[in-house]
Amino acid sequence: MSKNLFARGADFITAQVFMMASTNLVLELGLVLIVLLGWPFAAAEFIGGPLMIILLAWWGTLLFPVRLTRPVQERLRESALANSADAGSSKPERLGSRLRSPATWANAASYALADLTMLRKELLIGFVVAGMLSALVPDTLWRIVFMQNQGIWTSIQNALIAHLIAIISFVCSVGNVAMAAALWTGGVSFGGVIAFIFADLITLPLLLIYRKYYGPRLALRICSVFGC
Repeated sequence: MSKNLFARGADFITAQVFMMASTNLVLELGLVLIVLLGWPFAAAEFIGGPLMIILLAWWGTLLFPVRLTRPVQERLRESALANSADAGSSKPERLGSRLRSPATWANAASYALADLTMLRKELLIGFVVAGMLSALVPDTLWRIVFMQNQGIWTSIQNALIAHLIAIISFVCSVGNVAMAAALWTGGVSFGGVIAFIFADLITLPLLLIYRKYYGPRLALRICSVFGC
């Protein structure tokens, strides 16, 4: 959806803000956080999410200059127009006509079912991987990987390592909360767990999608910005 908004003329930063908000500020994420980790984690998610959005909107023009985003937008727009032409689309219908069309509601239902299917797979993968981590990885190993009892340095090191684990975990959004619970049980700091949860937009599959949609240069910047 973020890519489609960008292709249709939305500012790149606006499209990324939409993606960040729709991933980190959704009701089901808060509910799963409360159930598996407790209300402090849900509070951190819903306080940190808007702060991340504010920082992205504030520094976005420097991080994603128009000279990089405009050519990508033109390419995506041309691709969308070509697909519309291939589909034999005519002039756009009015909103009232589209709402009365059974095809419109069928498409909406298809998108809704696809979202539910994606969420189900995310949760399943997240719980399976988290269960394997809890059963196969001893707490002593987590304590070796994640620095303990070193004050602020513990939080910094835990956050950096948590980002690396998030990238290779292949799980994003709601699905990674189960893995975050396994990390919390293993002794990872509060800041490290929150960093892992917030890193759900830089998992390896998503990085490959960014590269396919926006090209390697923008994908690298997205990884760097979202990783910070």
